[in-house]
Amino acid sequence: MAQVLEFKLPDLGEGLTEAEIVRWLVAVGDVVAIDQPVVEVETAKAMVEVPCPYGGVVTARYGEEGTELPVGAPLLTVAVGASEPASEAESAPVADGGSGETSGNVLVGYGTGAPAARRRRVRPATAVVTAPVAVAEAVPDRAGPVPVISPLVRRLARQNGLDLRALDGSGRDGLILRCDVELAIERMEQAVQAPPAPAPAATGAVTERVPLRGVRGAVADKLSRSRREIPEATCWVDADATELMAARTAANAAGGPKISLIALLARICTAALARFPELNSTVDMEAREIVRLRDVHLGFAAQTERGLVVPVVRDAQDRSAESLSAEFARLTEAGRTGTLSPGDLTGGTFTLNNYGVFGVDGSTPIINHPEAAMLGIGRIVAKPWVHEGELAIRQVVQLSLTFDHRVCDGGTAGGFLRYVADCVEQPAVLLRTL
Repeated sequence: MAQVLEFKLPDLGEGLTEAEIVRWLVAVGDVVAIDQPVVEVETAKAMVEVPCPYGGVVTARYGEEGTELPVGAPLLTVAVGASEPASEAESAPVADGGSGETSGNVLVGYGTGAPAARRRRVRPATAVVTAPVAVAEAVPDRAGPVPVISPLVRRLARQNGLDLRALDGSGRDGLILRCDVELAIERMEQAVQAPPAPAPAATGAVTERVPLRGVRGAVADKLSRSRREIPEATCWVDADATELMAARTAANAAGGPKISLIALLARICTAALARFPELNSTVDMEAREIVRLRDVHLGFAAQTERGLVVPVVRDAQDRSAESLSAEFARLTEAGRTGTLSPGDLTGGTFTLNNYGVFGVDGSTPIINHPEAAMLGIGRIVAKPWVHEGELAIRQVVQLSLTFDHRVCDGGTAGGFLRYVADCVEQPAVLLRTL
């Protein structure tokens, strides 16, 4: 007899509480193998293919493409030990494991090999769904009179002071959907706003409303938190990068793996952080402590089609320029193709921001919370420069450091930036510290 097991959306990594279904990779009736990817979801950090820990026949899918699900919500059910979809009479779905064969582990914080004592069976009154359904079409919430299932819908209403009992749901049997809540919130806002001043239609008309979710929403939340919590300051300096560019050209002409410019700048950063460890830290305000970190996990800002992401090079302080070049290349390609994992995007301790690729000289970036500093690199461009007492055309770059004023004062920040500039101008300075 087949056993129907329920597979829930697992914990996808560090603080992520929800994900959006981008594309189903299986249909109801398909036979799946253990650890076969069954759905592609988008979190606030990355696109992730979610593998199913059970092998068997898919009997139900929960959520249409574009639906947001919280961690722990049902994704699908699988009839284990069957070659065709199980009927309702055969068995009821089992949550969080079962006696069927599983892989034992799916993603961060999500195990399928739990002890039998922790497994629980859904009450027999719950029917097995044998056709594709959306979350909005699942069994209504019996905890109260309000026909709402999604905790996301409840939270959205609560945050905006909306009484769900006053709404008529557009879903099946009057179920209240997210679109119903969003429409009600929009009407509330329109009701309390004063009439706008007359303006030409061409400038006052709303052309589009873009939801702040996914990567864009995560960026908005993180930058807003950074500005609220971190008292940041910025200092900058122009540096003559002619010798650094010449050293890179000579190294690459000698054969072997090519060294990228950002890898050289990263190597300079790790050397500077060894001298000024205050900037490789974070602030714990609850404990009222500055937490200095031993390892440098170097993030770098990268613009992709999905928005701004900050991949992280682990243990950058132990890597050579060649190793850094290879890792930057790998992470950049993964960012371009949308295959960065949550692990690739978390845990950074210091960020390098090369905004010179956009053709600009300077910037005052917002610190990547909860880090303490970010080094910005402008474009390297030929400019008049006094070199050895004479006016010459040199390759000049602007370097800027935005830092958390709680972890250090201007003297430390200026010392760090001056050391970076010295290494850019005279690469031999870096060699003396290695």
